[in-house]
Amino acid sequence: MNKAFVTAAKLLGGLWTSPLTLAGVLAGLVGMAFGARVRVSDLALVFHRYPWGPGGALTLGNVILHSGDSLDEVVTSYRCRADGTYSDRLRLGDHERAHVLQYLVLGPLFLPLYFLCGGISHRNRFEQAADRYALTGRGWWPWPAAGRD
Repeated sequence: MNKAFVTAAKLLGGLWTSPLTLAGVLAGLVGMAFGARVRVSDLALVFHRYPWGPGGALTLGNVILHSGDSLDEVVTSYRCRADGTYSDRLRLGDHERAHVLQYLVLGPLFLPLYFLCGGISHRNRFEQAADRYALTGRGWWPWPAAGRD
């Protein structure tokens, strides 16, 4: 694919999802007052050591709020946690990058669609796609193309 086209698409996607990115930046800035640290990684502004929430990471537009020190941490896929096998191990940053890509396409439609698909659950097609992308480097889009898995 043409590099200029990809760059333009990312810029347009960034504008499209900017309201959610702004919400993430504001949450991250508040978290910095309580110890969060910021850096750029995985197509996003990442606030590490985010002090609130159940742990793990949350993506809002082009912002990732992460309770740990690095998105390089290895976690178990949603499916494996649900079935108790814990066999699929993936890099958290790759999983969250898939959500950033989903936001770039869906913009403000991401959150309503995400919750309509089941919220934080192994049954949610957004989480399944993010796990697939983290495991294989492909398939971040939550709806398969016609005629393909």
